[in-house]
Amino acid sequence: MAHTSPATTGGAAPRATTVLVVEDESTIATAIAQRLTAEGWKVEVARDGLTAVSAAERLRPDVVVLDVMLPGIDGLEVCRRLQADNPVPVLMLTARDDETDMLVGLGVGADDYMTKPFSMRELVARLKALLRRVDRAAQAAASPSSEPPIVAGDVVIDRAQRRVMRAGEEVHLTPTEFELLVMLASTPRTVLTRERLLAEVWDWADASGTRTVDSHIKAVRRKLGAELIRTVHGVGYAFEPPATDDAAGS
Repeated sequence: MAHTSPATTGGAAPRATTVLVVEDESTIATAIAQRLTAEGWKVEVARDGLTAVSAAERLRPDVVVLDVMLPGIDGLEVCRRLQADNPVPVLMLTARDDETDMLVGLGVGADDYMTKPFSMRELVARLKALLRRVDRAAQAAASPSSEPPIVAGDVVIDRAQRRVMRAGEEVHLTPTEFELLVMLASTPRTVLTRERLLAEVWDWADASGTRTVDSHIKAVRRKLGAELIRTVHGVGYAFEPPATDDAAGS
């Protein structure tokens, strides 16, 4: 099921954004729920993994805020099950500033993550940005791009269908990963700063989020191969198509 951010249809009032908050620490869960409710969003809280999975099936939320450490099944397994049944945007919360945890979370389909402790202002901003990205993906799917696929060696990035193939096999990317890859691949060999990627892909201008860019780059490399994206230390990243592409195109 495609999840888009709520929009007004005709003269109808816009539907409130529905958020499922999965957090077993009651103080944190209550604080998140109160803040998101104050934003005008409809919020439901689940305190363990199995409850979260059944709540997501019932609610079909627009976005899920999902803690990694949960009783029963953990947040990573919850994310796997959600993406397998009814894919939904997920922002993961982790208590450890551990990049391995972050990469595993992105690998099971999370779109973004935040490390505890975090500010409620940043949480709201990140959720709004995530919903905008998902909305852009839905609009692109409804009105397919006429831009031709980007081909780099055995990697084909189909912007019209929002699909990525490597050696003839489809590679699943989250909406955020896809937009990040397209942003880089649209200007091959051009170095894009972390701040620019954060602003244009995440709609997030706060430089404190640049580690998010780094983690997503690592996630894309794990799926497509490290050689396609070059790190320019202290600056950012560049898409590097195989050298044979130039020879073939000349």
